Amino acid sequence: MAKKLYVSNSTESPRMFKNDFLESLTKIHYTVPLIFWVPVICYFIYKAYVIGEMPAGRIALYFLFGLAFWTLAEYVLHRWVFHYYPKSAWGQRIHFIFHGVHHDYPKDRLRLVMPLSASIPMAAVIYFIFSLFFTEFTLAAFFSGFILGYLIYDECHYAMHHANFKSGLFKKIKDHHMLHHYSDPERGFGVSSALWDIIFDSGFRKKETKKDRGAIKK
Repeated sequence: MAKKLYVSNSTESPRMFKNDFLESLTKIHYTVPLIFWVPVICYFIYKAYVIGEMPAGRIALYFLFGLAFWTLAEYVLHRWVFHYYPKSAWGQRIHFIFHGVHHDYPKDRLRLVMPLSASIPMAAVIYFIFSLFFTEFTLAAFFSGFILGYLIYDECHYAMHHANFKSGLFKKIKDHHMLHHYSDPERGFGVSSALWDIIFDSGFRKKETKKDRGAIKK
């Protein structure tokens, strides 16, 4: 590779805040989102099925819709929110806290899944926005699928950086994400899926992919 796109490729976790409490909010073990969000998913399915008395087939339909919609939300957030680089000093600081640090230290084990301090407020805002378009119980079914999509993304992201896939689908997904980190951070924004990179033509060219994969392995 002609240019080093990261500061450190070790598993070190650099300090971001002098305050210990604020610093603790930036780190999270990869199992915590599962422990917190799986019960939330179950609650929303319960709400739709038991309280809302929605038919199981309709719940499944909206659940799958929410799951599929997450893949687009993942792409949009990663490309146009996380990779938006402000001009102001305070804006650049916020950018670094939310995503820049991950590109500087891509193997930091404690900053590969989103901390609850960020995911809970973000989920609340997104839920409110969705509530403008869905009725209460339909939203419960839809949002349960949406959150599952987020969990798949979060856990896949951790695996992309720390699991060693020899072949198959996950190997292709990992290669795609590694090219985003080590070849061109302005392409390859899909993490759990490359679908929207194909649709928006932001993926990697085949010739470039072969060359850069070889560089990454070295």
